[in-house]
This record gives sequence, C-alpha cells and structure tokens, in this order.
Amino acid sequence: MGLSRQALFDEARGVLAGGVNSPVRAWKPLAQPPLFVARGQGAYIWDTEGRRYVDCCMSWGALIVGHAAPCVVDAVCAAAQDGTSFGAPTVHETELARMICAALPSIERVRFVNSGTEAVMSAVRLARGYTGRPGVLKFDGCYHGHADALLVRAGSGAGALPQASSAGVPDDTVRHTYSVPFNDIAATRATIEAHAGELAAVIVEPVPANMGLVLPHDGFLHELRALTQQHGILLIFDEVITGFRVCYGGAQTLYGITPDLTTLGKIIGGGLPCGAFGGRAEIMAQLAPEGNVYQAGTLSGNPLAMRAGRAVLEFLREHVQVYMAMTALLASCAEEWRARSGRPVSTLGSMFTIWFRPNVPANFAEAREQDVAAFRAQYTRWLAQGVYLPPALCETAFISTAHTRADLERIVA
Repeated sequence: MGLSRQALFDEARGVLAGGVNSPVRAWKPLAQPPLFVARGQGAYIWDTEGRRYVDCCMSWGALIVGHAAPCVVDAVCAAAQDGTSFGAPTVHETELARMICAALPSIERVRFVNSGTEAVMSAVRLARGYTGRPGVLKFDGCYHGHADALLVRAGSGAGALPQASSAGVPDDTVRHTYSVPFNDIAATRATIEAHAGELAAVIVEPVPANMGLVLPHDGFLHELRALTQQHGILLIFDEVITGFRVCYGGAQTLYGITPDLTTLGKIIGGGLPCGAFGGRAEIMAQLAPEGNVYQAGTLSGNPLAMRAGRAVLEFLREHVQVYMAMTALLASCAEEWRARSGRPVSTLGSMFTIWFRPNVPANFAEAREQDVAAFRAQYTRWLAQGVYLPPALCETAFISTAHTRADLERIVA
C-alpha cells in the first residue's frame, strides 16, 4: 500500500506551486486531496493505492480511444526509437495536417503548436494581424486558455475565481476584449454593431464545455456567422475540445458552419501535448515566414505527438461508426440517470454533464448556480463506487470508445 492521497498531496505542495500543475487538479471545490493516478488502461485508471475507477474525465477529453490504446502506444514507441525532437520539419507534420484539412473543410492550412492555449493565442494574433483591428468578442464562461487577453469572464478553473479572471492581467491588456452571455444573440448583435470597426474576431466554443456542457440554441451559431460576415469580422471556432469528439469533422461539421479560423488540441495529439490552428489559405499566409504575424515554437510539430495524433485520427476515420455508438450509449444512459436521480443531464456525442440545479443551463450565469454541497457529497459517493468524473462543477465529462454500458451504469449504482 502506497502513501495516502493526503500524504502525496502534502509532498507535492512542498515542491509544486499549489501541489499541482493545473489548478483544477487540486480538487479545491471538493475540499479533499486529489487522486494520484498510477496508470490507465482502456476506460479505467488506477490510483496509487491500487483502487480502480471508471474514468469519465479521460484527460479532459483528449483520450477518445481510451488509455494506453495499442495504436497510440505503438505509434509513440516507434516515434521515440527514431528520436523525440528535431526542431526541423518531418513528414509526420504534413501527414497529420493533411488529415485535419480533409476532415475540416474550413481549414486549408494548419500551424501546429504545443497546447490549446497557444493555438488560441496565436489565432487571435493572426486575426488582428489580418484585419488590422485590435478587438475580440468572446462569451461568458467560454474558456480559451490562459492567455492574458482572453481571461475575461472565463470558464473552467478560472470560473471559480472571484471575478472569473486572473490577477496579473493588466487592464490595458483586456481593454479590447468584450464578453457577452452565450446564447444571447441580442446582446451579441448589439456589441458587434457598437464595436464593429474595432473587432478583429469573434471567438466561441461552438459547444461550450468549460462551464459544463451547454448546448447552443437553435440558430445561434448561424446568426453569429451571419453577423461576423456582415461586418467583416473573423469567426474563430475554438474546437480544442469539440474537434474530433462530437463527430469526425468537429462541431462545425455537426452544425454546418464554416468559421474563418479554427483552434484544435486534445485529440489531435493522441494524449500528448499538441495544439493547432488553421483556416483559409489567405489568412494563414499572414503567418511568418510568409507574412508578418510571428509565431514559433521549438517543440511545435513534435514527432511523438504527430504520430500519436495520426494513429488516433486514422482509427476514427476508419471506424466512424464509433461516434454513433458512443452517442447512443450516452443518450440512453442519460435517460436512466435522469429517471433515477432526478438530476438534469446534458449530452452531445461522447460528452456529458450531470447538473446540480433544477434544469439544464443556457449560459454561464445559470451554470454557476449549482448546489455545491450536494455535488461534494455525490462526488464522494462516486469515488466510493469506483467512478472518476471531473472534480469540479462547471466541467464536462467524457467517454471513450472503450467505455461500456456497465461502466456508465456505475454512475447511478
């Protein structure tokens, strides 16, 4: 038997800031020490005390084919034998980029980076460089990474901060950032019309997953596309989470929207650190070395991540029926959860959120109105039943191709 969770966390806090390398891992909303994971296989993880859990976090959505999937393990091992980093072009970058362009027709050119934050930060800089405008419109509760200019009414872990932003972000940095409630087309239209000459881009999670899973109202995304086109503003879809998870072509394929730029992450790295942004060739041509918008990264296009990402996308492309299977499984289980627990559930594809409020929310303000005490008590019961879900209220849970009905039924055991 290894050290207890508390002892491991105490040790970590002695050398790591806050004991973690990403705030939500600290389990602060749960007022208890976090799990320390020893290994994962398929739909399961084991903690350092040997307990097994059904994993419905899946590295925050990155592991759509499960933990230690053979295709990914083989790809990473083969890549590592050839060398882990070169800082020079490899054919694997081209091959993964070709797959992404084929899957998302809005993307004609891609630039790989190392994280979703870096992808969004770079896409916004590119939009500003392309349009010559400084402003960005986002939506309350949508989390686009921790770049300074976008930490305004952000979701995910930042949503737990007093002003849903961050200390250390100067007012001047965010003075060109506007944020309005998601699904509120009237407020969106008014803000766009008031600042049309200033706005370079509107950025949105087409299906927000960082305030829990909040679905767009019918027509909202289409009206957003029409408004941005009317005013010459670029539309950026942040599909770091939804890309290759809601369907093979992402949310833009599901809803039939063509954004100008798209950001990706999670799944395209096969569980390794990776992000990307892409869009129309004429916009992407503004990036250095062709244009004057600078972006660079020593580990961008890292061969391990490229080959792991290719392995996952190849699997998904060859087995597209798994999307329908995951959707059907989750939808039927959600009905059972609603009936047995009385709690509302939102689902889309392989994503879900169980809400601790009377109904499914439409925006960030509603999503934050949840019963914290009930969540804490239920989360403790889930752990006791061997179920691991995201350890915070305003987060989205995920399943993988490895999950079974029996795995999900443990949630209401």
